[in-house]
Amino acid sequence: MTAPPEGKQLPYVPAPSASALPTARSGRGFPWRTLTVVLPACWILLAGWNHRWIGDDGLIYTRVVRQIMAGNGPVFNIGERVETSTGTLWQWLVASAALPTGKDPATVAVWLGLVLCTTGFVLALLGTLTLYGRPARVVPLGVLALLPVQATWDYATSGLETGLAFCWLGATWWALVHTGRSGRQLVPVAVLLGVGPLVRPDLALVTALYAVVLYALVRPRLRHMLTALAAGLALPVGYEVFRAGYYGILVPLPAVTKEASWTLWDRGLFYLADFIAPYHLWLPLALVAALAVPVAAAVHDAPDGRRTLIIAAAPVAAGLVSALFVTKVGGDFMHGRMLLPGLFLVLLPGFLVPLTRTTASALVALTVWAGACLLLWRPPPTSDDGSHFVVDEHTGYVGATGQDHPVTQSAHAARTFLFAREARRLQAAGERVVLIETSYDRKVEALPLSAQRHPDVRFAGVEARLGHVGVAIPLDETATDSLSLANPLGAHTQPVVFRKAGHEKPIDRAWVIADYTDPSPADSPAVRAARHALTCGAIAELQDSFRTPLTVSRFWHNLTGAWERTRLRIPADPVAAERTFCVK
Repeated sequence: MTAPPEGKQLPYVPAPSASALPTARSGRGFPWRTLTVVLPACWILLAGWNHRWIGDDGLIYTRVVRQIMAGNGPVFNIGERVETSTGTLWQWLVASAALPTGKDPATVAVWLGLVLCTTGFVLALLGTLTLYGRPARVVPLGVLALLPVQATWDYATSGLETGLAFCWLGATWWALVHTGRSGRQLVPVAVLLGVGPLVRPDLALVTALYAVVLYALVRPRLRHMLTALAAGLALPVGYEVFRAGYYGILVPLPAVTKEASWTLWDRGLFYLADFIAPYHLWLPLALVAALAVPVAAAVHDAPDGRRTLIIAAAPVAAGLVSALFVTKVGGDFMHGRMLLPGLFLVLLPGFLVPLTRTTASALVALTVWAGACLLLWRPPPTSDDGSHFVVDEHTGYVGATGQDHPVTQSAHAARTFLFAREARRLQAAGERVVLIETSYDRKVEALPLSAQRHPDVRFAGVEARLGHVGVAIPLDETATDSLSLANPLGAHTQPVVFRKAGHEKPIDRAWVIADYTDPSPADSPAVRAARHALTCGAIAELQDSFRTPLTVSRFWHNLTGAWERTRLRIPADPVAAERTFCVK
């Protein structure tokens, strides 16, 4: 197939006809294609519902949503412009759904995630069906390699943005198939692709690859290409300007905390193995890969088969790149979560395949694997080799809350963690203190809260679990975490541990005391150094960027300094930080 001359719009090219593919006799009179879409969609809907829950990380989103609903803006705490939500669009979708009803944002997030996840599977199945020209009979191979995996059910809800990610991946796949053939609707598809980084920053990889593939297939005129490019960039670039001016950095704060540009292959490979091994995922992946050869050969011989193969290769390449990126940066601490989008993408072109004797035999083998997966193979509660740590979050929170389906904030607020009990007691007594967790769920200390540094705050809480502390502390008080997801100072410190992803920057207690209390003769040398460092150079400017009132001047200063501020790293040790940033 030769490319059309520059400047010419592609004519509509139909998908390969069913007759061009080696299929069994027509299934006329039986809703074969409908069932192959409806049944997998029902599976994920029912499995996700049966595993419905929200965890601590989902509660990070819901506190921000509650702040939005209360009119305080997209912040975790009043008076601190900190972006704790990695999935920007998810936060606003939950707020948009919760605001008209006044419902608990946690429950709204669970329902919305499940609906979006199911929608994503439907769009993905329809896109794959269209890719093969809607043959009379198809079999669900690729989708059957994904549905029995417990992590898929767990993150159909969880309060996180994974359901939205599945929906976006399904929608972009459907759009790629249709626009890649016809060349039509390029501008709306560009807008859809541009949303990717707002769903999750790492989905920018998929956006970029799909955009290149679409350009190669459609070859639009220069004017049309520039229009599509402007449309696709409008939302992400516009939000990036807002983010830099409002929050003062170029990425969500958790991306700074977790150092998204790291290279930690050993931890990443441990995370990858933790996902593949429990389900023996190499079996269905090897089977699907082997089937790709005869299916691709049949497609290649069909009309315009080369174009179809290019479209089919796009999500596979995107999925492999996504999985490689996640592995490179060290994975995650939640079992399977960050690798699910990559697996979804790799399997997309094979979600449904035309029925032949070969694919029918493969379906039988895959069904046996799926049965074993459903009945026998589950991830362990924790995977720990002494150097790396991954946990099955769903099982953990079901146990922690004592509920099969912890889907409300009250379910988590009722947990008997020491921090929550002490926070409720001190607030009821009217104490003006900062409550600091000093030993994970075993010891807390309450110190007098500084009236000078925090004049508008009556109570502050610092705990390892940010979602939990966000539930335990009222919206008009300060809630932050010792793992630096909501603490810009801690997020910009240098990492000190690498065992558990997202837990590399536990902030030194001296920084917390210096920030939230007044000077005392009993201050240790580390606390004295931290107090001094907070007034020095780039550290003081960082504090001002998110705590001083937002004026036009402040917005501009944040915007123009966002690059350097994002790159800022501070020694974790306050004494070393004082030496680095304070001029003697």
